[in-house]
Amino acid sequence: MMSGDNIRDDGETIGLFEPLMVSEGSPQRAELNDLVLDLATASARFSGSLPPSIADALADLIRSMNCYYSNLIEGHNTHPVDIERALNDDYSADPEKRDLQLEARAHIAVQRWIYEGGVGESPTSPKMIREIHRRFCELLPPELLFVEIPATGERIPVVPGELRTRDVEVGRHVAISPGSVPRFLERIHSVYQRVGRIEAILAAGCAHHRLLWVHSFLDGNGRVARLMSYAMLRNALDTKGLWSVARGLARNETEYKRHLAACDQPRHGDRDGRGTLSEVALADFTAFFLRICLDQIKFMEGLMKPDRLRDRVLIWSEEEMRAGTLPPKSDTVLRAVLMQGSIKRADVVSLLGVTERSARRVTSALLEIGALQSKSTRAPLHLNFPAKLAGRWMPGLFPEE
Repeated sequence: MMSGDNIRDDGETIGLFEPLMVSEGSPQRAELNDLVLDLATASARFSGSLPPSIADALADLIRSMNCYYSNLIEGHNTHPVDIERALNDDYSADPEKRDLQLEARAHIAVQRWIYEGGVGESPTSPKMIREIHRRFCELLPPELLFVEIPATGERIPVVPGELRTRDVEVGRHVAISPGSVPRFLERIHSVYQRVGRIEAILAAGCAHHRLLWVHSFLDGNGRVARLMSYAMLRNALDTKGLWSVARGLARNETEYKRHLAACDQPRHGDRDGRGTLSEVALADFTAFFLRICLDQIKFMEGLMKPDRLRDRVLIWSEEEMRAGTLPPKSDTVLRAVLMQGSIKRADVVSLLGVTERSARRVTSALLEIGALQSKSTRAPLHLNFPAKLAGRWMPGLFPEE
């Protein structure tokens, strides 16, 4: 059957990818509910533990980290330091590296849009799924907006926000006909938009696989699924963008992809739910996904413990002062910002007991090296988390450059 502009629709029924949620009657549901409660508690505890100014600065770094790990899953390795350079319009002379920097910048732009509440309706709505794809792809360089067919060498353009019009295979999974994609996306939305609080958190894992199963676009499906889950977790948990499931998925990539492949499999007998696909596999993936979220919160909590963070920042500042990179008493300003969350520029003079000119020299050096940030020349000073300092301040966040 043809639909629209002669796009083939084989008339597949939406039952092909049921169940979309792990049922209340599943033997694994109790464990999943416990994981949801643990995750909600941990997320609220962590986000509530940070002063707003530090939380905002950390969220900027986490966007770069999230982008790095999400792209890494796709085989694109653009280090957060290079991503940070791209955000400052500092691009590599190497065309391939520059393209990857532009790709990272596009990913971060979409994350910021989500973080700032740009997703005006459910992230699972077909409109929002297409909007995520459109916003990401329209910022990509032309060289990254093509898919090459290995058998023929044909290069097919990827149109931002446009659902696929061709058949695709992903590993062993033969995706549904292109004309049926809108019908399956509507089913995703109808199931996940009306769930309760616990189900909304479970849905971030369940919907992640089911959207990948549909394979809505010619390219970019993995990133769209991870960005959709990012938006769903933001809404369900008010994460404030302070941790990233993408880091955990990338660091457990083999297990991540094994779970996704298992979720493609048909139901195994009467004890495996009542849908076409395996409910046990969907429950296993969702548990894996939620545990990854919990692990990432615990990891970030360890990095951001005030005394440990303060020690690492101050040890770094002492070394920079000895090397002459920072002027004397720079550590005193950093200590005050770490304790208070911010400091007024006028207060630096009395804090250091120096002239206004000497205080300006200290603050200028800290701003130039990236340790502090300020919205204007008169605005208060806040802590910054530049990628180039993350190896010292937040070890393990991502690999050294």
